[in-house]
Amino acid sequence: MITGGCLCKAVRYKSTEPPLTTRACWCRVCQYIGAGGPAVGAAFKTASFTVEGKLSDYVSLADSGNRMHRKFCPVCGTHLFSEAESRPHLVFVRVGSLDDPNLVKPAASIWTASAPAWACIDPGLPQIPGQPPPAG
Repeated sequence: MITGGCLCKAVRYKSTEPPLTTRACWCRVCQYIGAGGPAVGAAFKTASFTVEGKLSDYVSLADSGNRMHRKFCPVCGTHLFSEAESRPHLVFVRVGSLDDPNLVKPAASIWTASAPAWACIDPGLPQIPGQPPPAG
């Protein structure tokens, strides 16, 4: 069981399965979410994932062309999830919101072509300049 939630604990979630993959994303939207760095997201199957608490939803068009739902706690503002309408079977969880963020680690850095010149990109990870193949 993997659990997590927002800063104020108004939203809690759990997954009964491990993530399919974890990626550090350097697209411009994720740089906003990640305060200038990447947003690190772990892909979980929605069928094994449950959420308790109220979420706000910001809908936007990603660099990939996917219509995205970015979900966050309306109380403390913690960004928790991203969901692509083209892949409703997946939810990407922000690794910083996991109760134990050491349970996962990035398998790749994506959208590296959008990273700022000063970005610290792990040279030990595969680097994908744009959109990678779907996670699952």
